[in-house]
Amino acid sequence: MWRPGWFRAGRDAGPMTTTTDRQAPNEGLRRPVVVAVTLLAGAALLAVSLGTEPGESSFYWLTLALAAVWSVGAVVSGPLFLGSAYRPVLLGSAVGLGLGLGFVLGGLVARLIPGIREYVSAVLEFANHGSLAVVVLITLINGLAEELFFRGALYTALGNRHPATISTVIYVAAVMASGNPMLGFAAILLGAVCAYERRMTGGVLAPMLTHFFWGLIMVLALPPIFGV
Repeated sequence: MWRPGWFRAGRDAGPMTTTTDRQAPNEGLRRPVVVAVTLLAGAALLAVSLGTEPGESSFYWLTLALAAVWSVGAVVSGPLFLGSAYRPVLLGSAVGLGLGLGFVLGGLVARLIPGIREYVSAVLEFANHGSLAVVVLITLINGLAEELFFRGALYTALGNRHPATISTVIYVAAVMASGNPMLGFAAILLGAVCAYERRMTGGVLAPMLTHFFWGLIMVLALPPIFGV
């Protein structure tokens, strides 16, 4: 349920500390329980959605359901902070564009390497079927939902227990449920960058913008590079 002030404009800690969102006394147990249930459900849905054949209508519904799981789990877990340090809008947008460009350059090399090329193409095939606008929209929605959960709810639930590192490891493990090692590799880089932004800014806005622009570049630029 959405509640007034659920997304707070402030930040939860100093720019380079690992202190997490302030929780009300009755939120102490709720957040980790909701996060654990959401994580299991989301990882399972991700595996099922990427197990469909490219072009199947079920892929779109499963992917939207996945975004709903991440988003609802994040909101139900407790309040989330947008972050205010280090100009999160500018930082998140710039990092997302830069990271996207880096992946494009990496894609130009990866397409020449047998084995790696096939793993990347297997994922990009989903962007080659159906409406491009729908694929782009679903990609962006899922990226934002992932950040709400992994750099929002999960990061907060970890408290002072190395949240940037552990949330990234868990993110990679969830993505690896897809069975595609190249998605896991992308998750390592993207997850680490977004977790560091969360730590710097004290909220989820910068990571969300980074994932948004990175995802936009990936879904538009990589398919032509790999010829799918």
